[in-house]
Amino acid sequence: MNSQPLSATVHRHASSVHERVVPAVIFVLLCYFMIDYFGRLPARLPVYPHFRPTILLVGVLTLSLFSQADKVKDRFNEPVLRIIVVLLLYVLLSLPLVEWPGSVIRENIQDFVKAVVFLFFVAIIADTDRRLKMVVYLFVGLQAFRILEPLFLYFTTGVLGGSTYVGGEFAGRLNGAPADVINANGLGFVIVTTLGFMHFLMLRSPSRLVRWTYYVLLPTFLYALVLTSSRGAFITFLVLLFFMFRDAKRKVLLTAVVLVGAVVAWGQMSDFHQDRYLSLISEDTQNSGTVEGRFEGMKTEFLLGLQRPIVGHGVGTTSEAKVNKLGARSQAAHNFYAELLIEVGIIGFIIVMTYIVRLYRLVRRNLARLREAMESGAEIDSFKYRLNKALLAVFWIYAVYSINYYGLSQEYWYLYGGICVAFARSLARDFSQAGDGLRDRDTRDFRSRWPAAPGPRTREPFQGQ
Repeated sequence: MNSQPLSATVHRHASSVHERVVPAVIFVLLCYFMIDYFGRLPARLPVYPHFRPTILLVGVLTLSLFSQADKVKDRFNEPVLRIIVVLLLYVLLSLPLVEWPGSVIRENIQDFVKAVVFLFFVAIIADTDRRLKMVVYLFVGLQAFRILEPLFLYFTTGVLGGSTYVGGEFAGRLNGAPADVINANGLGFVIVTTLGFMHFLMLRSPSRLVRWTYYVLLPTFLYALVLTSSRGAFITFLVLLFFMFRDAKRKVLLTAVVLVGAVVAWGQMSDFHQDRYLSLISEDTQNSGTVEGRFEGMKTEFLLGLQRPIVGHGVGTTSEAKVNKLGARSQAAHNFYAELLIEVGIIGFIIVMTYIVRLYRLVRRNLARLREAMESGAEIDSFKYRLNKALLAVFWIYAVYSINYYGLSQEYWYLYGGICVAFARSLARDFSQAGDGLRDRDTRDFRSRWPAAPGPRTREPFQGQ
């Protein structure tokens, strides 16, 4: 990847950065698409699903962007977008070579497309600071709704919605709401992701109402996390705690609060929940067998992927491969990286991992640009400062949780990439407004293949706001 397209494009077209935006109606369609997708409207409204609204919205948004080709074509120069274009071409060209092309076409390709388009839609359509902020907060709000709905149903009905078999009996676990097809592990992933955004976006917000909303929602979401009994989500929450601690101004106070909270929470947990989390570090628990089984399952999935190592079995065919190749029950992958090998082979694995590496480098580049812009006197909205921290933490949440979760046909890596690209364009606009001297230095500092990692942290503004 070359970092030039973003900076060079901005400097060549600095005068048109603010003018060449897509029409507002396309942005409204994007917001509705997100509400339809994350709000699971087809599962909630009668008659509505007969119109295939989600895939229809994908088609309408795609055609709308084609009609704005003169405005958006330069945005495809971003290497993060180009590598996913390569993935799409690879999936198409390799289709005759995979194990089950019919299953890919009939059953799986739509879910894959509906997930991938989040990258392009958000990266291209969120082309102003206001639109970027609205997309981020809409996403966080929809994820918060996905958490609060099943928690509300549990408080009002006493039904957790899911269970797991342990010690000769079934124990309840909080699943997603009936309209939201997501199990306890998936809900735990949504909770930690949402907390990752909320903590950095809301805790240091200039609005007192936003900060107090965070204080109310934090213990609520942590309670929901315990009810999911998701050990993978608990591990990624520890990743989030690391970033929270690193960012905290009062580290001793945060440590004390976490320890007291952990002791109180442990005392309130049922024997099942205590045993569930102890199984992460002890073999003398009822749930320890499921930990060992999970690792064995991951190993088996990697070996399954190596049965067709070049192009794989086909997008979305992991469960089919498990049934036909292993004689196991139909299950999604328990490891994103193994899922890549199973479905798109080594070639696809390399393409997707290149995308993830480029995302991380883009996050680091955004961090370097943000710090330099502030040091150079450019006006930076405090939201961007907070968003940058959230994106860095969420990247590692995703990278770690992907060890325990599938994702090739899930939206989370693609939507994240769209936000990162839109954020990079936003920072580029700030540079274009800061004066010729700053632009010249930006071109010099970011002309290399990859910018150097940021230097020692200086005093950070906005923290007291």
